[in-house]
Amino acid sequence: MSSSQSGRKEDIPIPDIVIDPSTGNRYMKGKFLGKGGFARCYELTEMNTKEIFAGKIVSKQLLTKQHQKEKMTQEIAIHRAVHHQHIVEFYSFFEDEHNVYIILELCRRRSLMEMHKRRKAITEPETRYFMRQIVQACQYLHDNKIIHRDLKLGNLFLNDDMELKIGDFGLATKVDFEGERKKTLCGTPNYIAPEVLNKKGHSYEVDVWSLGCILYTLLIGKPPFETSCLKDTYAKIKKNEYTIPPNKVSAPAKTLINNLLQADPNLRPTMCQILQDEFFYSYLPPRLPTTCLSMPPRFDRDNSMHPMSMNMMSCSNNLMSNNGSAQMIMGNNMATNGGIGSLRDSKASAGGQRNRMVEVDNGQERHDEPPEDYYIADLYQQLSSVIVAKPTEVEPLRIDDAEDPACVPMLWVSKWVDYSDKYGLGYQLCDESVGVLFNDSTRLILCSSGESSYPDWLQKKITLLKYFRDYMSQHLLKVTGKIQHWKHPGFFKYFFR
Repeated sequence: MSSSQSGRKEDIPIPDIVIDPSTGNRYMKGKFLGKGGFARCYELTEMNTKEIFAGKIVSKQLLTKQHQKEKMTQEIAIHRAVHHQHIVEFYSFFEDEHNVYIILELCRRRSLMEMHKRRKAITEPETRYFMRQIVQACQYLHDNKIIHRDLKLGNLFLNDDMELKIGDFGLATKVDFEGERKKTLCGTPNYIAPEVLNKKGHSYEVDVWSLGCILYTLLIGKPPFETSCLKDTYAKIKKNEYTIPPNKVSAPAKTLINNLLQADPNLRPTMCQILQDEFFYSYLPPRLPTTCLSMPPRFDRDNSMHPMSMNMMSCSNNLMSNNGSAQMIMGNNMATNGGIGSLRDSKASAGGQRNRMVEVDNGQERHDEPPEDYYIADLYQQLSSVIVAKPTEVEPLRIDDAEDPACVPMLWVSKWVDYSDKYGLGYQLCDESVGVLFNDSTRLILCSSGESSYPDWLQKKITLLKYFRDYMSQHLLKVTGKIQHWKHPGFFKYFFR
């Protein structure tokens, strides 16, 4: 066999300039992004607009069989038909003599797989942020009768704003009629559902199972059924054999994992039910800094920013619950010129007026007596709580303060204690956080708030950390300077004498 015949067909070079014959658009090939399955991905720059896209390129020599062509056609048809904030946008496709080109939205922050490789387990607020976006996209797909069938970390991409986008519709399929069960054996081993392996037919529930595997992987740091042998992995999936390490995740997270990984697909929740789960009612960051790609962000400062928003939310919710969904039309005119003072005056006068109120509900009018003060007492109390929170004095939210290298704050060691002959080096940073670099190369950091939550087995090191903190506080002077806050705690990597 000649060398040309034995060479890998997919290694045929891709031209530096790619032309869309239908529009005349010219794309310049840029950085290689990765490969998987049949495709290679490159940055493609549209030469007129200079806009950069992701180009998914498939060699036609890998599409010689009819089922391969049908699979490619189906991927294009499904992906070009969907448009959602959390789905990679499909712009166009074309072909030349050698390749099929698919022009897609570029997600510069790569995928959750790269983040997982750097971080392993991530925090629950981060997980909640990502999972909510995945579920919203899946809900959209299921509403449009599409099953993705290959949800995994490597297919969950991140753009510059750290928004998640589902991509790769190579295994996606349309449900043609209610109750249809697909029979194709497909998926990625660590995320594949048991009904797919058992060839019993599958539907939307396989995506729910994959979400359970993703949730587990993000929180625990490894897939729930992962083994060194594919056969063993499949055996564990069929037996639904996985464990959640104790004290590793919160009770709502554990419950949601168990619900998503139900062996019986009929017992798994729908996407709408998942969004209503208790897990999503805890703190949800509005966005994430790009620094979380490599290290945990700090949320203690974010939570301190919320008293105003929480009071406003309480105010809104209480008023909604008092008024219901009906429109209230009051017959009296409230005072508007005196702020809280006017509210107080109105409160005093409203009881005497007892004016008529008309409630409009579903097009029907009915006359009813209003409360004595038209809810002004509640409104006064809620607005007072907002004022007490002094929202104008709250430091602006700095979620992404370390994203731009030009904005990276200065951080320095303000105190230190060298006890490395027995325990390690203790130090305090300029932002009041305290840490210890122990002799066994482990590190502990205590944020400036002093709040800490830790497992019992860390008790000894936590005690030492607090000893270092107290000693430095009582006996050492601090190196002063202008303090700038990081969104994540800085730490000592090493030291030498």
